[in-house]
Amino acid sequence: MLTEQNALPDSLEETLAGVRHLADNSSDLLINRLQIGDISCALIACEGMISTTIMTDLLILPLTQLFHQHDSDALFSYIQDHMLLSLDRPVVRNYADLFRLVYSGFIILAADGQHKALAFGIQGYDKRSISEPSGEANLFGAHDGLTEAVRTNMSLIRRRMKTPILKFELSTAGHLSQTDICLCYMKDRVPPQLLRQIRKEISATDLDTILSPGYLQPFLEKCRGSLFDSVSMTQRPDILCSKLLEGRVALLIDGVPFALVIPKLWIESFQTLDDYTHKPYYAAFIRWVKYLSCLIALLLPALYIAVCMHHPELLNSTFVLILTEAEEKAPLSLPAETIFVLLMYEVIREAGLRLPKAVGGAVSIVSGLIIGDAAVSSGLISTPMLTMTAISVIAGFVTPDLNAPITILRVLFIIAGGAWGLFGIGLLGMAVLYNLCATETFGFPATAPLSPFKMRSMRDVITRVNFHRMQSGNFTVEEYYEQNS
Repeated sequence: MLTEQNALPDSLEETLAGVRHLADNSSDLLINRLQIGDISCALIACEGMISTTIMTDLLILPLTQLFHQHDSDALFSYIQDHMLLSLDRPVVRNYADLFRLVYSGFIILAADGQHKALAFGIQGYDKRSISEPSGEANLFGAHDGLTEAVRTNMSLIRRRMKTPILKFELSTAGHLSQTDICLCYMKDRVPPQLLRQIRKEISATDLDTILSPGYLQPFLEKCRGSLFDSVSMTQRPDILCSKLLEGRVALLIDGVPFALVIPKLWIESFQTLDDYTHKPYYAAFIRWVKYLSCLIALLLPALYIAVCMHHPELLNSTFVLILTEAEEKAPLSLPAETIFVLLMYEVIREAGLRLPKAVGGAVSIVSGLIIGDAAVSSGLISTPMLTMTAISVIAGFVTPDLNAPITILRVLFIIAGGAWGLFGIGLLGMAVLYNLCATETFGFPATAPLSPFKMRSMRDVITRVNFHRMQSGNFTVEEYYEQNS
């Protein structure tokens, strides 16, 4: 039975018959016969994946001018040794490689009497132009972002790192999709042990297709019970280069405008590229604003509920009277009221995200002005509770990388605060810290350099020193592996 793993036969007719059989006469598969001298040949390509202009000028015209070829071996040797028809020229020896290259934008030259075929990279498929990332905006850095074409992304990185130390390793993943993936790393900085483990995990994946980074991310995150990610994603090539300089490994996926970075540090959720453009004192101030915003987003509604229900003695008499008057008409308990508001916010956010942009803005306006005002006016929701919840949600926007864990943990802290007061919040907080400290990937802790503590790296955590002091280097992945080997 003919399969994709079969080698190409030496008969052109059998090769083309096998191609048609395996492709099941797919409409986008193009097979064009041509005669080169006395040799019967065929060009195999995929419609919409190749550049017809390049194919005509650099491939078809030179091939049709080979009038004096009488032997297929001599023809292939002459093409490979004397004709530069394209820079990317792999040799095809089985049907699997043939279809993978054809559907990647290559054109295949098959000849009668040959057990192999020649492939020429003349890709010409449409792709999105380089544009500014939508989710990682900055003021002073570059405004280009990764695209869906993996080779374009490789060029964006290479433009910033013009050194042979930067390595790219192309391979495929997904049995059916045969998606191109690329490992990027600095050869002199990445720990060999980390690189071997990542290669092993990728080769062990048993997926049919890869359509987003979420398909591969679970295989690279070794701590499965963690609430926090140990593999990060970025759409900015400049940020990606900075991670590579620290000894990280990046994974580019064809068809995805995001890169996976392994491993991820939790502290990076509070750092942006603009921090290294502002003056150190202002960058340090903004960074502490982000730390405070994370705590507000996580704990403010829970602390409000805990104090009102279990520890009213912590409030002055005026504040107690205001809260009592506001809450006495509300039909729901404080925890139920807060969870209801948060659920409504998530519904509104998801509706505004999934609807067309022209309608998404209207959803936010209607929800904020009509539903919110009506809920407060009717007494269904108290004004202090709505205010605390709104402040908490807005504070969560400051650290978008932590949006998912903050959304879930905020509800858990509300339940703990409503049930056991400040004691419950403290107990759950210790459990969250334990989970965070236990998060690691390939032996590298997500809490580094806080735990294990590295004093030298506090220059870019507690504060942000100037580059005169920072140029001596921070704590890198390679240093950690050297200290723990």
